[in-house]
Order: sequence, then C-alpha cells, then structure tokens
Amino acid sequence: MTSQALDTLFTWIRTESPTHDVAGVNLMMDLVVAQMADAPVAVERLPGQQGLGDTLVLRAGPERGEPGILIMSHLDTVHPVGTIEKDLPLRVEGDRLYGPGIYDMKGGAYFALEAFKDVARRGSAARPMVFIVTPDEEIGSPTTRPVIEDIGRASAMALVTEPARDGGRIVTSRKGVGRFDVHVEGRPAHAGSRHKDGRNAIYEAARQILAIEALTDYARGITTTVGMVSGGTAVNTIPQHCRFPVDLRVETVADGEQMTKAILGLAPQNSDFKVNVTGGMNRPPYERSEGTAKLFDHARTIAAEIGIDLVSCDKVGGGSDGNFTAAIGVPTLDGLGIDGDGAHTLNEYGLISSIAPRQELMTRLLETLR
Repeated sequence: MTSQALDTLFTWIRTESPTHDVAGVNLMMDLVVAQMADAPVAVERLPGQQGLGDTLVLRAGPERGEPGILIMSHLDTVHPVGTIEKDLPLRVEGDRLYGPGIYDMKGGAYFALEAFKDVARRGSAARPMVFIVTPDEEIGSPTTRPVIEDIGRASAMALVTEPARDGGRIVTSRKGVGRFDVHVEGRPAHAGSRHKDGRNAIYEAARQILAIEALTDYARGITTTVGMVSGGTAVNTIPQHCRFPVDLRVETVADGEQMTKAILGLAPQNSDFKVNVTGGMNRPPYERSEGTAKLFDHARTIAAEIGIDLVSCDKVGGGSDGNFTAAIGVPTLDGLGIDGDGAHTLNEYGLISSIAPRQELMTRLLETLR
C-alpha cells in the first residue's frame, strides 16, 4: 500500500461518521465522489431519508444490458463522534492500524472503491458494475434495503466488503436478524403509602425478559438478547412503564417465522398489565446457496494465483447487506474487506498488510466474473 493511499485512508478514519451524524456520513460520501472524479464512473447521489445520510450508486463497465456485478460497502460506523480523540486514537503499531471504523468497514470500502475505479479506467470489467455505498447498515439499512434489493434483482452476483473473519476468512452465510420493541405498562403508585395499589411495569418486564431469553436454542442457532432496559420515573414510585428492545438471530427462514410469532405473542401474566410488542425480521437469513458456493470457488482460485489461501468461515452471527441479496437468490460473497479484529470495540484495528492483496483480489474478481 502506497504512502499516499495510506494518508487517504487516515483521512477517512479521521472523518468520524456514526450512523445518525448526517454531516459526518455525508462528508464521507463527498470523499467517495471526489475519489471517482477522474474515472469513467457515473455517480448517482440519493438524498438521505428518515434523518439519515445520503446513498451513492456508482456505475461503470460495459453497457451490454446483461446482469452485472454488485459491490456493496457502508460508511457509517458505531463509534460516536469524539472516539478518535480520546478512546480510540488513530495510530499505527507495527502492522496494525487502529481507529474507529477502520476494520468495520472503511478499510474494505476504500480499497474496493479503488479497485472499482481502476477497473473502470482500464475498461477491463467482465460485466457491468454497480457499487452501492450506504449510510445506514449499522442500524439495519432501513432506507437502503429497497435500493439494494432493486439493484440486486438485476445483478448476477454480489460482493460485500464487510471485514474478513478469523484470520482472513470469507463469509458465505450469515444468520438472519430480528429486532423488536417491547412496551410494558402497569399502574403507578406511591411506593410508600400506596404500594399495594401499584403494578410494577419493571417487575412484569423482568418476567417477559426471562421468557424471551429462554427462547435461545444454541443447537438450532437461535439466540435472543435483551441488551437494554428503560423504565420508571423515581425511586419512590411504582413504575408505570418499562421498555426494552430484543435482538433475535436465526439460521433459517422457518425459525425466523417461528420466533417472530413467539415474541410478538408475548402476553402479560394478568390483566393488570399491558404488553405491546412491535417489530420483526429486519435481515433475512443468508444461506449458502449453490450459486454462492460456485462464486466462492472462483474467488478461491483467483486468490490462490495471487498468493492468498482463501477459506470460508462458519455461519456468522452478525448480519450485513449481503443478507438482502442472498435472500432474493443472488449469489453473494461477503467478508471481502480487510483482515483485523475488534469490530464495534475500542480496540478496533485493521492489518495494513491485508489491504493490497485484498484490493488485488477485488480487482481480479471484477475482471473475471463471467
């Protein structure tokens, strides 16, 4: 990786872009537009919706009216603004480049865009190429899912630059993800003089949480998690309200339907409480299809030619935009980003030595996928 390219990547990392910081996310989109300025790339910028940032759709390659290659990257991160100044400073320690979003997934997005641009300049693309750069993947892609699925249906395959796993492994399957919001309502009362008149919403929520957590079935690859709880108004008041979100992960569509029915069907222990549940599956399971297996085999052959031993990892628990394309039948290869570790933590880093080989792999894929 050249020093100029590394300096550019430093700029990307310094440009903090948590999902809900529209200014930061859109500044990242500006950097991508500038990156494509001197290449034969058609740039379409879709205005942000629902208070989120813009989306870029980049097109290049031959115009033969055939299904193309879809590449997907996101430029939003989970780290709040200020992380780089205090908790996760930009620094290089040996081969490790530390900084918010470097591994998930600015490193992968940057080199994939460079590969896309280089192939466009040379006119060497095997098929039409469409690159979607999204602003909202970290919250489930609520505004970009329709764009992904629409373009996906016209694509022959999809390549996703989420980070590599466990020493550089490629992702060929992921669990589906469900998100739910639970609201428990009880009856408020003074905790001292009117305790028996109250109905503690937090107490009932605890019952519901135990029931939700009991749905976890490791043998079937099903997990349920309640990671946050909010309720009450004062220490001396029986709480009327309690709210909490639920995270669901499943391996199959059938399990997603079954678990969704169970969670939406939560009921209070007695009529003194109300339980309202909303939500559902927001990422369908990404199951390894025959087409994805063939796509992986092709990538493995290309990787071997450039000195990479490409290995597929077991089904990944986290979702990505690849879930959407895989679910509509598009062969999808994920985990094509850089190697490293610490996604979503204050120890996040990418391996600098993985960038150039991964960029070469992406370039060769864009030139050979027929």
